[in-house]
This record gives sequence, C-alpha cells and structure tokens, in this order.
Amino acid sequence: MFSLEGKRALVTGASRGIGRAIAVALATAGADIALHFHQNEEAAREVQSEIEGLGRRALLVQADARDFNAYSAIWDEAEKTLGPLDILVNNAGGLSHSFLGLLGEKSWDETFDLNLKSAFALSKKAARAFSRRKSGRIINISSQAAQSGEVMAAHYSAAKAGLLGLTKASARELASYGVTCNAICPGFIDTDLTASTEATRREKQIALVPLGRFGKPSEVAALALYLASEEAAYVTGQIFAVDGGLRI
Repeated sequence: MFSLEGKRALVTGASRGIGRAIAVALATAGADIALHFHQNEEAAREVQSEIEGLGRRALLVQADARDFNAYSAIWDEAEKTLGPLDILVNNAGGLSHSFLGLLGEKSWDETFDLNLKSAFALSKKAARAFSRRKSGRIINISSQAAQSGEVMAAHYSAAKAGLLGLTKASARELASYGVTCNAICPGFIDTDLTASTEATRREKQIALVPLGRFGKPSEVAALALYLASEEAAYVTGQIFAVDGGLRI
C-alpha cells in the first residue's frame, strides 16, 4: 500500500522539519528524491545520506526560494538528473513576526515571495510537465494560520491563505489531465522553529489543542505520502488539517 516505486519527487525546504520528514517518507515508499535547500547544506546532506541508505537516489538542489528564476531552475536540474518528476511538494517557507501597524513593505513582499510566489514558480513548471504526461501530484504545505490567522503574522497568514487559493485553482485547472493538487495545513508541530518557543507560550499553545500535544513531522509526512500515492487519485482540491483538533 502507498508504493511509490519508480516515482520521482521534488521536495522543497527538505533539509529539516516537515520537509525532511516528507522526503524520507516518500523515499521509504520507493521514490527517488530531489532535495531542495537554501543555506543548510550540512543538514541537507544528512537527509541525502539517509535516503541513499534506503536504496533510493537523492539529489541536492540549492536555491533561494525568493529568487524566482533560480528557484524555477531547480525543476529542470532535478529532471535532468533523476528523470521526469511525478510529485511536487511545495514545503519551502518561513515566518517572521511583526505587528500589522509596524509591518514593512519589504517584509511583506519577502514573505509572499518565500511562501507563495515560490510555490507558484514550481507549480507552473509542474503544470506544464504533468499535463503533458497526464499524471502528477502537487502537494502544498500551508499552515493553520491560513485559516485562523496568526497574531503578529498578517503577512504570513495572508501568504499561506493565498497558497490555499492556488491549490484550489490548480486542482480545477489540472483535473482534466489526471493531475491532483491538495494542501496540508499543519498546526503546532515539533520542529526546529517551534523548539525555540518559550515555555509559557508553548504551554498556552498546547492548551488550545484538544489532543493536548504538539504534532510530529512524521504525522504530516504520513498524509503527504497518501496524497502522493495512487490511492489518492480521486482526491483533489482539498485542504487537510493536521493540527490535533485545533480548529474543530
């Protein structure tokens, strides 16, 4: 079940956290993986070694997700080395905090470039390639902030909400070609990002979650694996929360 033997995937932001977990999950199911990273080459190489230890090919592709042309080029680099891609996971992103009244235009633009425009860049590549081949999977990693909003993160919330719109539009446009596009909205997940959260704030966040804990990257990855599989061929345009019941 959920075999990806013979498949090739590009996972962005794959050097740590949710991206790393997704890349390893897809490789464990049989896929070869192009691992995008920006700055943390050491961590990316660790993921590469882990995947190669599973007997799969793993290619490192480096680019700043805010650089549209350089970032778009990682698709071509991946296909040149691994072969035609079957799965795209748009996971790259980033969060900064600022009150709305103090939020600068530069920070707004950079946040949109990193969290939304980057997904557009590779979704455009995927749309062309997948529609020609009459198959493909696009999985966008959004956030609970896209649906509920986040204090001191209007720019991030808006960008991640835009990603949901891109997901639905892509799903409608590509459905006739047998291509699916879905989004995952993680809640509070144990990653390097949340590890730095001070204890009092973390306790308040946990208190909001009916299941009473933070999620694990592997729990997000399990859903991504399903959405990448043949078993999910009739699932498209959907938004899935992995948040412990945060938005019940």
